[in-house]
Amino acid sequence: MNDAIQALLHPLSIAVIGASSDFNKINGRTLKALVDKKYAGRILPVNPKYPMLLDLPCYPDIASIPGTLDLAVVAVPAKHVPDTLRELGKKGAKAAVVFSSGFSEVGGDGIRLEAELKKAIKESGVRILGPNCLGLVNVAENVMATFSQFSLGPTPDGPAAFVTQSGALGTATAGTARKRGLNFGYFVNTGNEVDVQFVDIMRAIIAEDRIKVGAGYIEGLKNGPGLLEVAEDALRRAKPLVLTKVGRTKAGARAIASHTGSLAGEDAVFDGVIRQRGIIRARSDEQLLDFVDIFSQCALPAGKGIGFITRSGGAGALMADRAEEVGLDVAVLSAETTEALRKVVPAFGSISNPVDITAQGLVNPALMRDSLKILLSDAKVDAAIVWLSFTDKYAEVTVQTFVEAKAQTDKPFIVCWMGMPDVAVPLMRAAGIPYLRGAEAAVDALAALMRYAEARRNWLSDEPARKALQLPEPALPATAGAVGSIEGQALLQSFNVPTAAARLAKTADEAIAAAKALGYPVVLKIESPDILHKTEAKGVALNLGDDVAVRAAYATLISNAKQYKADARIAGVLVQAMAKGDVELVIGLKRDPTFGPVVMVGLGGVLIEVFRDVVFRAAPVIEAEALRMLDELKCKVLLDGVRGKPPVNKIALAQMISAVSCFGAAAGPRLAELDLNPVLAGAQGVTAVDWLMLLD
Repeated sequence: MNDAIQALLHPLSIAVIGASSDFNKINGRTLKALVDKKYAGRILPVNPKYPMLLDLPCYPDIASIPGTLDLAVVAVPAKHVPDTLRELGKKGAKAAVVFSSGFSEVGGDGIRLEAELKKAIKESGVRILGPNCLGLVNVAENVMATFSQFSLGPTPDGPAAFVTQSGALGTATAGTARKRGLNFGYFVNTGNEVDVQFVDIMRAIIAEDRIKVGAGYIEGLKNGPGLLEVAEDALRRAKPLVLTKVGRTKAGARAIASHTGSLAGEDAVFDGVIRQRGIIRARSDEQLLDFVDIFSQCALPAGKGIGFITRSGGAGALMADRAEEVGLDVAVLSAETTEALRKVVPAFGSISNPVDITAQGLVNPALMRDSLKILLSDAKVDAAIVWLSFTDKYAEVTVQTFVEAKAQTDKPFIVCWMGMPDVAVPLMRAAGIPYLRGAEAAVDALAALMRYAEARRNWLSDEPARKALQLPEPALPATAGAVGSIEGQALLQSFNVPTAAARLAKTADEAIAAAKALGYPVVLKIESPDILHKTEAKGVALNLGDDVAVRAAYATLISNAKQYKADARIAGVLVQAMAKGDVELVIGLKRDPTFGPVVMVGLGGVLIEVFRDVVFRAAPVIEAEALRMLDELKCKVLLDGVRGKPPVNKIALAQMISAVSCFGAAAGPRLAELDLNPVLAGAQGVTAVDWLMLLD
């Protein structure tokens, strides 16, 4: 695969199979682009109709191609693609870009044809990009293995790479980027991904020195662990990854057994897991370009403190509001900073953050430069946004002001230039001054930059703790289905997961004996592999204070269980001491089809599916990452203590999340789901009082 990827991205020779003299056609456009853009390698058109094309010898078939062949562009009808690959294999070609459509995307006979294509890949040894794709462009080496319109216009090199699963939207995004002056060094459309996938391409591209930012559009991810590996490599290299993924509201997983399963929708898991690895998600193609633009030009900030310089008090308030909404710290400036600003800002302006230099900044450009320098010198300001509007008459002078300001600081700043004059665009780009044309877009972009910087710091500092995690293989029962409560408890306790003391009673007398041993008051719960949700079967009795209450509750629970499900297998009744806690949480595990084991924490109890306040991560996680999960919960204020209740012991809670995640990672693919709900959390610690474990 590595050799094939290199042949795709850096071919020394390219054959165009099915080349045409009509350069408006798919099979003619590629040949024309290679010649026009002066690709330095060997260009080898293949079509028996022509002896020559564009002053190049045209070969009647693949076997006639002289010498070696790295890459073939296949533009023939779908039914001929498998045999074409076999011929390329005989020629020793390493890779092929298959434009041809008519495979699984059309259903019916296309599915059979795609199966034949996969067989031909194995037989020939030729790895393919596609089918049903637009191909790829490597701007630096003029590799135009595409029929996309992206290759028709100017293709200046750039520090970002764009890999997309959508051809049409990908081309539109790349074209929009070019109009903004944002240039992609790579454009790759992966199509059906029968062989080479999104992850394979991004892994290779992100390792190249000239690429500083990776961008991608994803519709469906086939290799979740591979994406996480790429993200880890990108973090080490300080190269941000920005992805747009569709399907935010589509549930990707259906489960009926556990709360974790029912909440583990594809998008919720994807969001949590990529956040853990520092991948930044963009809501749209436009926002993706905003983020890539800023990432490719800005240094990483040291924290989340943001400052504003504006010529409008209203704009400053607008940006400050948005900054708080997205979790940034609107810095409170020091006395030294405000005193320095007082000396340069007009008396009718504002020297607090946001700093309003008023319209006076229009007639005195140095005011903008000096104010920005003072603002960024404040220890609590890690990055800044400068807001201004129009300024057509003074556009060049204004740009020079920003150039001078950039030379005076190591901290990043973004210019939000509403109604930016066209003359300023190339000047700002040439000077490496990042700019956007909307206030909210600027704040969101700077927030993304700060999130990435924080994620990278965390990932690097957490590395020793991640390596120290212990993952001994648990002795899971051989049978599938629900694991008995006592057996499940033993498995959890072997990973230091705190659970409430429990005993299984098969008779009322055994239940009374267990209650006395555990100490009153106690809880009784029906124990049956056929009744997974005990409350629905009226299978729970709380706060039982004596022998009489236990005996009566035992009989009631057995009767309720039989009424709920007449053929249910009843193992007895679980007896537990009453546990205490101020907040009910849920901690769970799910075997995600894309990423493998994922751990979840959220607001628990009976209303978990109503509030859906949960956070996911790929397992295992260390305690520091578990604390960050807690900080993302909407209910996090409850953990700090409300209405006189003491704060929850977050350290103990994080230790429990980490322990559960280690169990999930160590258990392997047989562990389908695990639900600890509720987990009672308080100042003294945390305890799981109910657990459901399902094995595949």
